[in-house]
Amino acid sequence: MPALVRLPPVRLARWAGPATLTTALVAGAGPASAHILSSAGGFASGFAHPMTGADHFLAMFAVGIWGAQMGGRSVWTLPVTFPLIMAAAGLAGMSGLVLTHVETGIALSILALGLAIALRLRVPEALALLAISVFAVFHGYAHGVELPLATDPAAYAVGFVVATGCIHVLGIGVGLVLLRPMRGRLAQGLGAAIAAAGVAYLVA
Repeated sequence: MPALVRLPPVRLARWAGPATLTTALVAGAGPASAHILSSAGGFASGFAHPMTGADHFLAMFAVGIWGAQMGGRSVWTLPVTFPLIMAAAGLAGMSGLVLTHVETGIALSILALGLAIALRLRVPEALALLAISVFAVFHGYAHGVELPLATDPAAYAVGFVVATGCIHVLGIGVGLVLLRPMRGRLAQGLGAAIAAAGVAYLVA
């Protein structure tokens, strides 16, 4: 069984604070109606959106942490694959392609990535990349639908991609820092908090 399952109640209690805080943040952020903007600016708006949208931030942050946790090539292949697939899905959204259950897919991506970190899930790199790609489709499509509404779609897209890269790098850094303390259980606790946020989005 994964290490998380064997943790005694005392250690689980240490995770209650981050999990509660993350869940409260998501609950206050509201559902993904924030994805559909009546109007958006250029680079600054594109950069700010993933930084201020808790659902996208958590998913991209988790990709970096999971990549760092898995180690090897996954440290960079996961964070590189996510924005590439997201960009392709964004183009599909801009072209008018219809994708249903987008918000459910986004919420499930947060839940799944959080659980992968919490359970220290190690899978073949190809399987991890497949999962990352599926999640990226939902995130990219949501923003592709928004792009035509921006006053400067190209600048908005560049800002969004740059912000995504920054969030991935932040996740990698946090993941690497938390690998050793308490044998990586701090990272697992953060993953549990992210998974709790995913549950909050699903029931919102």
